[in-house]
Amino acid sequence: MKLRIGVIGTGAIGQEHMKRITNTLSKGKIVAVTDVNQAQAQAIVNALHLDATVYNDGHQLIQADDVDAIIVTSWGPTHEEFVLAAIQAGKPVFCEKPLATTAEGCKRIVNAEIEAGKLFVQVGYMRRYDPSYLALKATLDQGTVGEPLIIHSAHRNPTVPETYTGDMSIVDTFIHEIDIHRWLLNDDYVSVQTIAPKKTSQAADHLQDPIIVLMKTKRGALISGEIFVNCEYGYDIQCQVVGEKGIASLPEPATVVLRTDAKHSKDILVDWQARFKSAYDAELQDWIDSTLKGEVNGPTAWDGYVAAVTSDACLEAKVSGEVTPIHLDDRPAFYDQALTTVQK
Repeated sequence: MKLRIGVIGTGAIGQEHMKRITNTLSKGKIVAVTDVNQAQAQAIVNALHLDATVYNDGHQLIQADDVDAIIVTSWGPTHEEFVLAAIQAGKPVFCEKPLATTAEGCKRIVNAEIEAGKLFVQVGYMRRYDPSYLALKATLDQGTVGEPLIIHSAHRNPTVPETYTGDMSIVDTFIHEIDIHRWLLNDDYVSVQTIAPKKTSQAADHLQDPIIVLMKTKRGALISGEIFVNCEYGYDIQCQVVGEKGIASLPEPATVVLRTDAKHSKDILVDWQARFKSAYDAELQDWIDSTLKGEVNGPTAWDGYVAAVTSDACLEAKVSGEVTPIHLDDRPAFYDQALTTVQK
């Protein structure tokens, strides 16, 4: 049995998902596509030799009888609209982050899903499927290093375009740390503060880079997150958990160790898609498999809501420089059914 999938949005990530579903993964088939750029949508359909209909808009695609499930990879401000439409149509939906551009929008999706009485939504926080993070999570869950006290993390990009704004350091970049640290610790956040060290000369005039985000959890763990998007040397994701009995560090991606030209060295990746390719593959394969079974096993709409509330507080703290409280609604019991192997 094949899951018949409609894709809304054929930009970079949408095209990559279409390619992996068509060429790498199993049990999924792209049968419908749409984009505000109709020519681009048709071009990717032709390039992948798909037997797929190109629709005028996302709502037509969602209502199509031959579409079983939806992937939303369109412009962020459209996500809420299309996810809500998919829930109303009774169709499972995989939505790339952000689930919605506001916490209120995320909460509307949560409420719609609860009213429907069934889990429909998975959010694209692919790090939960990364082999390195899964290994680190297993170590923490086994209690090998004891109760986590501190997390030191870093999210470094070699460079970003001029269009990259200060808010994007939180809502586009650090948003992944917001989700993954909460998942690693099985704990929610209560406060955040942002600190600006000396600015790198490589950053655009309008951009403060790097920044440090300090978050505290309900159980008292402290997270110090570095966001440095003009580091020049490569794409580098770091995470070290300091526990009561020891320290656990995120494994580095596997690369060949060289002894050459009087140097002992390893390559550092420069591209985020290469770093998390296996995670994207595993994430979408799990979504396809789970959807065929009528389940949601990945990050839920509730996780999308928590990330949105937390990122809003991070942005507030970035402006004020003060310690800013993070106020979350109580987690609905409805989402207990989503506690699966990926989320435990």
